[in-house]
Amino acid sequence: MQAAVWYAAKDLRVEQVPVPTINDPHAVKVKVAACGICGSDLHEYAAGPIFIPVGKPHPISGEQAPIIMGHEFAGEVVEVGDKVTRVKVGDRVAIEPILSPNKDGAYQMERYNLTPMLGFHGLSGGGGGFSEFTVMGEHMVHKLPDELSYEQGALVEPAAVALHAVRQSCLKAGDSAAVFGAGPIGLMTIEALKAAGAAQIYAVEVAPSRKAKAEALGAIVVDPQQEDAVAKIHSLNSGGVDVAFEVTGIPAVLNQALHSTHEGGEVVVVSIWEGEASFQPNDLVIKERTMKGIIAYRHVYPAVMALMQRGYFRAEDMVTQRIPLADIVEEGFEALLSDKAQVKIIVTP
Repeated sequence: MQAAVWYAAKDLRVEQVPVPTINDPHAVKVKVAACGICGSDLHEYAAGPIFIPVGKPHPISGEQAPIIMGHEFAGEVVEVGDKVTRVKVGDRVAIEPILSPNKDGAYQMERYNLTPMLGFHGLSGGGGGFSEFTVMGEHMVHKLPDELSYEQGALVEPAAVALHAVRQSCLKAGDSAAVFGAGPIGLMTIEALKAAGAAQIYAVEVAPSRKAKAEALGAIVVDPQQEDAVAKIHSLNSGGVDVAFEVTGIPAVLNQALHSTHEGGEVVVVSIWEGEASFQPNDLVIKERTMKGIIAYRHVYPAVMALMQRGYFRAEDMVTQRIPLADIVEEGFEALLSDKAQVKIIVTP
């Protein structure tokens, strides 16, 4: 079968690999129907390895680079192990790609995303969604409601990041929020904030197409190239927002997010970073602000799909291009690096 295999930064190859087989009674084989290119994938392609194991196998997947990429995907179950109970052949499923200690078809930790062995199917070995078929444990599959397309199913994973970020924040219905960065996760954070009852949502973004999408979703857009984003948010919201979400991974933006909140406000760092960032601790201390990070998600896939059934996280609002697997390097990764008009690119194996 065809698969996109990561060898090193800027070295992603579409090549023929063996079709995976089931060797665990709690495993499920999926025919991939749609897989999104994630910001984490882009970081691995441009400046990795970050989550990709190099020189030492991942403790759960048992694999190291070269590995098949792709962790935002949905597909059809084509084979199941003898002890699988959650799904059957023919079911349409969205994949929760977290690699965390598991046994007998279930995660072993309540907060399974916080394991020291954290990895991701499609980033840490074990197969991935940028391939025709892949195999994973049944604890990683969720049945798609009939109303949701495979493309919508591929968006469950990034939407789960956004929903988890909002759930882990201190935001309450009626509060105000700022989202710094209106890429896929930023746009989905806007949607999650709407679902949570945020009264005012500000989106800080420079790319025209992304500004337009944020505005279409109901956010008040601030362009930091045209005005001081922090001053603008303070003027619009009487001294700052309740919660700011940093979704760019850019050091200067972290400081903007911090200063956009009022006294006692909170900053939630959602990005995966390629390098270090600095801030003045007194900006936390003297204003009694809080800064926290979130990684991935846990126990939110059912809630995401329920919100999708109500019209949140719509594919038509997020997907800007659809490409075949053969074109993933130039039309996918390189396009995302060079063209900020792109938001979510969906790959069809």
